[in-house]
Amino acid sequence: MKRIAIGCDHHGLALKELIMPFLQNAGHSYQDFGCYSTDPVDYPDIAQKVGGAVASSNFDQGILICNTGIGMSIAANKIKGVRAALCHNAFAAQRARQHNDANVLCLREEDINIESALEIVKFFLATDFEGGRHVQRVNKIRALEGDSQENSLRS
Repeated sequence: MKRIAIGCDHHGLALKELIMPFLQNAGHSYQDFGCYSTDPVDYPDIAQKVGGAVASSNFDQGILICNTGIGMSIAANKIKGVRAALCHNAFAAQRARQHNDANVLCLREEDINIESALEIVKFFLATDFEGGRHVQRVNKIRALEGDSQENSLRS
């Protein structure tokens, strides 16, 4: 099973607290990088912790949650080695993994039901990168970060 880094801002706390038992029941281990209350926090701080944990290869994948998922996605994608995808449904989560080798899932807490959120998490974690024709594209994304030689995938 996978080791997951998870975090949220104060708007994503309720959803994070529902996802963590789901991860555990599915056999995954996780580490909670915050936040831990509804006291306001700055989402880039949490995105940096989770994204850094994933980019360092200490965790297989990450999950970030905020009100819309947009801020977490923007912040996480600033970290070299992170390919964060904001997914609103299971199809997007599956494609983010298959075609983009996304390693951080971003979710919104606003206006999403728990069943949909858990389905998105399930598909994201269960889907593998297809490789093949997608390797060249992911390598081009990595090249945007600089040092493309060091970061390129093999087909």
